[in-house]
Amino acid sequence: MTVYGSVQRNRKKLFCLAVEFLVFLFLPKSIQCRAQTMVNEKRCREIEKLLLEKPAGPGRPASDRSAWEKLSRDDFCQKVLAQAEQLVHQPIPEQPEELYLEFSRTGLRRGWENVAFARRDRIKVFTLAECLENKGRFLQPLEAVIKAVCAERTWVYPAHDQNLDNFYGRNISIDLGSSALAWQLATADYLLGDKLSPEIRRLVRERVQQFIFTPYREILTGKRGPYWWLKGTNNWNSVCLAGVTGAALALLDSRSERALFVAAAEELSRNFLRGFTADGYCSEGLGYWNYGFGHYVLLSETIRQATGGRIDLLSRPEVPTIARFGAEIEIINRVYPAFADCPVKAQPDGVLMSFLSRRFSLKLKDWEKTPFTAAVKGQLPEAAFYPFCEVAESEPGQEDYRLPLRSFFPQAGVLICRPSSYPFAVALKGGHNQEHHNHNDVGSYVVVVGEVPIIVDPGNEEYTARTFSRRRYESQVLNSYGHSVPLVAGQLQQTGRSAQGKILKTSFTDEEDSLLLDLKSAYAVPELKELTRGFFYSRKGKGKLTVTDRVRFDPACQFGTAIITSGSYRVISPAELVLTKDKTAVRVTIVAEAGQVEIVPEVLRDGSKPTRIGINFTQPVREGNITLVMEPL
Repeated sequence: MTVYGSVQRNRKKLFCLAVEFLVFLFLPKSIQCRAQTMVNEKRCREIEKLLLEKPAGPGRPASDRSAWEKLSRDDFCQKVLAQAEQLVHQPIPEQPEELYLEFSRTGLRRGWENVAFARRDRIKVFTLAECLENKGRFLQPLEAVIKAVCAERTWVYPAHDQNLDNFYGRNISIDLGSSALAWQLATADYLLGDKLSPEIRRLVRERVQQFIFTPYREILTGKRGPYWWLKGTNNWNSVCLAGVTGAALALLDSRSERALFVAAAEELSRNFLRGFTADGYCSEGLGYWNYGFGHYVLLSETIRQATGGRIDLLSRPEVPTIARFGAEIEIINRVYPAFADCPVKAQPDGVLMSFLSRRFSLKLKDWEKTPFTAAVKGQLPEAAFYPFCEVAESEPGQEDYRLPLRSFFPQAGVLICRPSSYPFAVALKGGHNQEHHNHNDVGSYVVVVGEVPIIVDPGNEEYTARTFSRRRYESQVLNSYGHSVPLVAGQLQQTGRSAQGKILKTSFTDEEDSLLLDLKSAYAVPELKELTRGFFYSRKGKGKLTVTDRVRFDPACQFGTAIITSGSYRVISPAELVLTKDKTAVRVTIVAEAGQVEIVPEVLRDGSKPTRIGINFTQPVREGNITLVMEPL
């Protein structure tokens, strides 16, 4: 049923070696050779002259009482104080080593992560509370939790330490978790300064040096091979670079050392931007756009502040297009497609959108209503940065951004169609099956009425060891079985870049948008000679979406399609369905040519457990069409 499932176990090591060789082959020469550094020494000297004399983190130190006292009157900050007062009386969550080892035994990660995140969140809450109140009563519980996390064997997540090399001290790698914690501790140290005891400040520096600075410096100076994410084009690149660089700028006294880290981030962060298509589409999904691009913004702003505005990674020409993704991927009424590993109800981060709107003049006035103090709900670096950031508001009288009739990402093969009157809108996806956080979903779609998604992308599943393994596509919500796409000769879509929805034709008018895709390459079925999917979206009346699959086999094979819904359904007849959710309904009319079809509903076992409504020819066909017409009731 899956490509990964067909790979023999004894080929795994050979495959990994081949991948490592190819990655090595295409890395820049400066990264290939361990004897060479990954940064330009001349650039390091230039940056050194731009940096502040002393290390500094995001935001304002607690000693700037006028800034923090003004902030303390904000409602979001008052909630932080209330949270800190509650946590003072609660013990630090225990994190026994057996909890770390649970992932290696069972593949489950939530147990350790729940405890770890709670411990790390205390650092943020107590640090902010002390900065806001300045009475010293949160210092002791803060120092206690800092000691606790510094006593952990490793800061790397268990899911990223499957061989337990970090846990047993055989290796030190840097991942999303370790880099984030390092920056958090460094930010707490910068904000509170001498309010923290010398012992705690020394402990923070020792552990960040051990887990982050030493191994990273060895990579930058060519003493060891690079981490994969340095060349990676997904969220790991921006998140890890932000954590490592932010910690260095806040903790390292030497300007030359800080310059080394900034020079590396300036160059290597370009790889993250290469992970977006030229039209700004984020194939990781909206949630990872918040996470990955959000950290790219924090990285850029941290460096910009540290260099007095003379290095600005947001000034790169491709960034404004990426910044608009959060607005342009909206279907309608703050409903977004859950493409890739994305929660079904994911939305853009309000603080990030507010900042981007102001920075790039996007005119997103509704988003600009989100106060920057809402960032205190995030991690400590962003909680410290945004409330004090300086970015202009939109000019008074400037026209607000309005969603256009469509948003088209041609390189990504994604089309959002919006109405001119009645709120019936759709998201249509071509793309390919080797995207970041890929789902095998070429040809899928989402239908929204008002504020209700009725035909859905099922979104992500709870992450386990299976999710990012050879068994990934055993999941019914990650493989094509959990998407509104065809089932061809009993086969699901295959994985890989060649499995794509090739755009054959588009037509856009005020009354109708159409998108024609060739889906044949998505199925490894020799008998399949032709498979196209046509989307026809009409804005007339209350709106209508028509999806037509045309298939040709030689010899005849089984064929069917599906609708994925998170609502309920009612079979009116073999040619008609009604889907309902939250008092909203869509009628689906089925027109089949070349044979009879049957309707086969099934609740899927994974993820959000949506309902799959199969619509299948009852007999094999040589040529046939299945057309689904969807209209709001």
